[in-house]
Amino acid sequence: MKKLLIILHDLNAGGAEKMMMRLAGALVDAGNDVTLLMLTGGGIHARQLDSRVKMVELQSPRSARAVPALARFLRANRFDAQLAALTHVNVVAIAAATLSGTLARLHVSERNAFSYDKYVNRQLMVRVAYLVAPLLYRLIPNPVICVSRGVAQDLVSTTIARRRDVTVADNPVLDNDFRDKQPGLPSHPWLLQKSAPVIVAVGRLAPQKGFDTLIAAFAAIPDPDVRLIIFGEGALRPQLQDLAQTLGVADRFDLPGYASDPMAEVAAADCFVLSSRFEGSPNALVEALSTGTPVVSTRCPHGPQDILVGGIVAPLVAVDDPIALAQAITQQLSTPRSLQRQSRIDAAARFMNASAVETYLAALLGRPSP
Repeated sequence: MKKLLIILHDLNAGGAEKMMMRLAGALVDAGNDVTLLMLTGGGIHARQLDSRVKMVELQSPRSARAVPALARFLRANRFDAQLAALTHVNVVAIAAATLSGTLARLHVSERNAFSYDKYVNRQLMVRVAYLVAPLLYRLIPNPVICVSRGVAQDLVSTTIARRRDVTVADNPVLDNDFRDKQPGLPSHPWLLQKSAPVIVAVGRLAPQKGFDTLIAAFAAIPDPDVRLIIFGEGALRPQLQDLAQTLGVADRFDLPGYASDPMAEVAAADCFVLSSRFEGSPNALVEALSTGTPVVSTRCPHGPQDILVGGIVAPLVAVDDPIALAQAITQQLSTPRSLQRQSRIDAAARFMNASAVETYLAALLGRPSP
């Protein structure tokens, strides 16, 4: 049994937080003693954390101010491996590990396309973190664990990081028995009592997700009965609602907020769409594939091309091209649902907990890759 630590900012909504929570549980399943530490604390995912995972909250008012407390914790609690996630947390963890003498056991991870993600949060300390992180990545003893080959290549191509400074480990997106589980009942009335084809998307209502392009594509679909639901929350809610109104599709469009069981909603839909402008490794796309529901994705950097095997498993279209997106969705809606269903499920299987955790253990503990 190895003693492992995962370091996050908090457990609020976000793909990285959700995946680190799942990874913690999967590492426990693999026979390890796992602690999840939050620099601040709390978050909507906290109550979903596996009860076998120890949870520590430093309650720092800001991530950057957590360095002394984290250094004390690392010095007092020796772990076989420490894993930090997200760029600004990585910088804090590197500083604390250096002060505590545990840098040799620290691993950091990048969860998104670095060259795009650095422009999302313009807070001063986050911007500073993105400036210094590539230099630190060259100096630390362990390679940066990237969530996909595209993220690794992006880091090497757009910063001073070298090929030897990166490695790749898949996200633990799915339970090992996902093939045997029946989806739950959807909560949305358009999916519970379906009277017309329904398109579904899931994600934060933020520019990265390209939901404005999706709404424009939806308006260009010839069938006037098709409906669109986007599950998620965020700052762009008013703009997206206004766009739907302007394009004349507001009566067939809904933004119901977060779904308690998004996979149940996706499983009942006729098509799932990932309209993102950039990603790291889109977990929602993997979850959608696992239900067998037809999917369409943008060819955004990075992840979809790898997950969908260059478009063999499901259609890939250019980013910010609503007409191409509308055509691909229309094609999927007119194709028998059973066509390529097994291929979609098989493509998702790579991201089962058991498979993904082995790639992480190989990176964290120096085990040979499976």
